[in-house]
Amino acid sequence: MTEIRIRNFINGQFVEPLSAQYLDNIEPATGEPYSQVADSDEHDVDAAVAAAEEAFGEWSRVAANERAKLLLRIADLIDRDLEKLARAESIDTGKPITLSRTLDIPRAAANFRFFATAILHVQNEAHVTDNLALNYTLRQPRGIAGLISPWNLPLYLLSWKIAPALACANTIVAKPSELTPMTAFMLCELAHEAGLPPGVLNVVQGTGPRVGAAITAHPKINTISFTGGTVTGRKVAEAGAALFKKISLELGGKNPTIVFADADLNAALSGSVRASFANQGQVCLCGSRLYVERAIYDEFVHGFIDKASKLKQGDPLDESTEQGAIVSKTQLEKIRFYVDLAQREGGNIALGGAAPEPPNARCRDGFFFQPTVITGLPPSCRTNSEEIFGPVVSIMPFESEEEVVSYANDCEYGLSSSIWTQNLNRAHRIAEQIHAGTVWINCWLLRDLRVPFGGMKQSGVGREGGEEALRFFTEAKNVCIAK
Repeated sequence: MTEIRIRNFINGQFVEPLSAQYLDNIEPATGEPYSQVADSDEHDVDAAVAAAEEAFGEWSRVAANERAKLLLRIADLIDRDLEKLARAESIDTGKPITLSRTLDIPRAAANFRFFATAILHVQNEAHVTDNLALNYTLRQPRGIAGLISPWNLPLYLLSWKIAPALACANTIVAKPSELTPMTAFMLCELAHEAGLPPGVLNVVQGTGPRVGAAITAHPKINTISFTGGTVTGRKVAEAGAALFKKISLELGGKNPTIVFADADLNAALSGSVRASFANQGQVCLCGSRLYVERAIYDEFVHGFIDKASKLKQGDPLDESTEQGAIVSKTQLEKIRFYVDLAQREGGNIALGGAAPEPPNARCRDGFFFQPTVITGLPPSCRTNSEEIFGPVVSIMPFESEEEVVSYANDCEYGLSSSIWTQNLNRAHRIAEQIHAGTVWINCWLLRDLRVPFGGMKQSGVGREGGEEALRFFTEAKNVCIAK
């Protein structure tokens, strides 16, 4: 058994869980444990809340420029340790190390830099009221923020929450996924090195039922930012509602990609393959429903299958790997279930549909699945309605704008969408009609940290990013002074 133990970070120190219990942390590429992670419970959450509460008074009075310096220092340390963090994330998640190195870890540093500087340019509103009074708005930290992040982009999405919460002078009790805890552990080391005061950032490792539920229900945590599955998100909303917590939920997606006949075919093919299979399809923004105009449907399907079949699947630590491992055995079994379901629903497996040969001896027991393309499914079947979160995409034809909009919106999710067309008027027209929080036109996953981010319908409530995040982590107070 490995001797690496991932402990909690409470009040500026790494501490054992009070239960002294640990969970095996499995490397997806090998199927074997490579470390152990604290199996914490509500008592550890209580300790973290106590530390955060004690630290809040002083931290909330730290000047914005001093908070900015600390966040920028953390960003610099992430850059310094990029290779170490990328390797740790690749081992933890099964994603290709090149993806961690070029996307996930740099974006985590970018999150800290963005919010570090954003708080230096916050404006407060002032209004003269009928020459009788002056009203102005104060934006103050809310207190203790509970931050719960998922396993697919563990450092990127955790920093997306931590950075604005710290920037706005809140203290934090965070829970990373128990499946991918290592980079959160390493971030705590960097925060400590950067000089973040004890108790300002606390990370409690463990499962959702034992730690996540305790964070959500804790009466002293008044703000919850959750990213994860819709079923769990509903429980978070229910628990928080009774205590009138401020809650942001970024949940699942079943995102449509729409390709019109006038699209730049090469760009649409490359963009759609990337949107379908990035991180083995384990990104909430992946396009898993692909609608192609009938006039180019056969040509597009042929080209899509050709490109997808050339994606190199292998050991995530291999520099040439483009498709790594699925995060867990449970997730792998879920993907297999939906591929079998697709065939029962009348779909044709045009590519993939099974586990590949192991890429090497090290990965012989790993959790791998081929990029899979399904054709022939009806738009409203379960495979096209339920989130799979794996390298599985369904391609369907459409005849008209009206038809494809109805297909795209015929889903309980509404996180994102991509539209490929060279007709600018059509692009704007379709974008307005799609029920999704983000619509990309002739691109995918092109992000600007200044814009709001979030979903519609069962993809969540609330918005994160940019000014929306700064507003979420502050309480607005009106001050009225009579003349």
